[in-house]
Amino acid sequence: MDDDGERPDSGDQGESMESPAPAGADEPSEAATGADEPTEAPAEADEPSEAVEPDLPPSAAPKPVPPRHGRMPRHGGWISGAKLAAAVVAVIAVSGVAVAAFAAADLVTTVASKPTLTLANESVLDGVPDIGAMEGGLNFLLVGSDKRPPDGAFGDPEEDSAVLNDVTMLVHISQDHSHVEVVSFPRDMLVAVPECPDPADPAGEPLSSLSSVKINTVLSYGGFGCVASTVEQLTGVTVPVGGIVEFYGVAALAEAVGGVEVCVAEAIADERTDIYLEPGMHTLTGMAALQFLRTRHGVGDGSDLGRISNQQVFLSALMRTVQSSGTLNDPVKLYGIAKAALSNMNLSSRLQNPTALISIARAVQDIDLSKIAFVQYPTVYTEDSTAVEPSESAAALNAALQADLPFAIDPNATTQSEFGTAPDPTIAPVEPVEPGDESEPTVPEDPAATDAAADPATPAEPAAPLPPDVTGQTAAEVRCSSANEG
Repeated sequence: MDDDGERPDSGDQGESMESPAPAGADEPSEAATGADEPTEAPAEADEPSEAVEPDLPPSAAPKPVPPRHGRMPRHGGWISGAKLAAAVVAVIAVSGVAVAAFAAADLVTTVASKPTLTLANESVLDGVPDIGAMEGGLNFLLVGSDKRPPDGAFGDPEEDSAVLNDVTMLVHISQDHSHVEVVSFPRDMLVAVPECPDPADPAGEPLSSLSSVKINTVLSYGGFGCVASTVEQLTGVTVPVGGIVEFYGVAALAEAVGGVEVCVAEAIADERTDIYLEPGMHTLTGMAALQFLRTRHGVGDGSDLGRISNQQVFLSALMRTVQSSGTLNDPVKLYGIAKAALSNMNLSSRLQNPTALISIARAVQDIDLSKIAFVQYPTVYTEDSTAVEPSESAAALNAALQADLPFAIDPNATTQSEFGTAPDPTIAPVEPVEPGDESEPTVPEDPAATDAAADPATPAEPAAPLPPDVTGQTAAEVRCSSANEG
């Protein structure tokens, strides 16, 4: 998403990204109670009849009996209370089903109102009963489009837009649902593009393969499916599902969760995205969240690499917010999040069925935050410094993805990087390894790993150690955005 608000040229391919009860409901009416309990004889049976009565002394004359209605029985009040409680439960149950039905129908309508995306390898899901338990794990491609919203808040949607995938992320959910890896690809990374179906004529001649083009131009060249094929070729994994997030997607999501608290290590000032934050903790929601994710010049080294590190600060905080606020167990909050996300996304065809979305949500809802890793695809600058290209360390990352293994990030990689973020100042830093010292660095104890090791029924899965130039963090880590001093 272009934070400069200018049309990208060939040298700069754009910037990224319980109702109140009715009256009288607390006390059952006599009529209602009489329906459940036996009543006394009808009043007519007690009234004097028209037949001639024998003469009796005045003292023995019968007294007139007034007509009576059914009486409330004189047993304990707890029975009435129990009936009332049962009635309330019944109302809530029926209401809950009605609301759930409405929500489901609304979400289905929301999904159906968006264009459907097609992926070349979505057929691998044929016959798979649970999309969240695909063999080898599930890979989900998430793309952030640079297309400006029609309201003109970020420039003329016709003049200032470019169909660029300025945010490209691969989300890998392990087959056993024990870990998740989110890989961000720098927008200026040079990649090879395979032959792709032409979105304008899918049945016609395919688009030619390309070499050494910036990955953020692939959406414009061959559409979402071509981006997926490019990522597949680069990483060696299959991508059967995915979606495109529209410009306001993050703002709506941050609103739905009630704000996301992020840490700022140094004052951030970026007039291009109109964001100004002092050091400390900040709860971002709506447009402020979008500005935080779009800023490039205000964080890190001013590059897209620094922006990715900053985005990881937000995304990890978002995950902590969702898990700590009980969102996953709150149907109302979940509906709000789903509505916010689906209203701002175009999904691939296999995700048009809400059952598939529920399956994916269930797959990740119980994963420990320390097992959710956000990493940046490792790159080096080209000789002319106008782009970046995959480094040798990319092979190790690709191998871990292909083997469905969790990532083990070097604890010092992000802190020591020029475009990295700062550690939480309240946590003791990790001591770096001295040259010639064969001992392992002291890493803060991972409670989840300790519990797994103590329980022989859940053997710890071996993690794939990533090279020291692969930056990132887990969702359990609190890291802070660093300002761009240049």
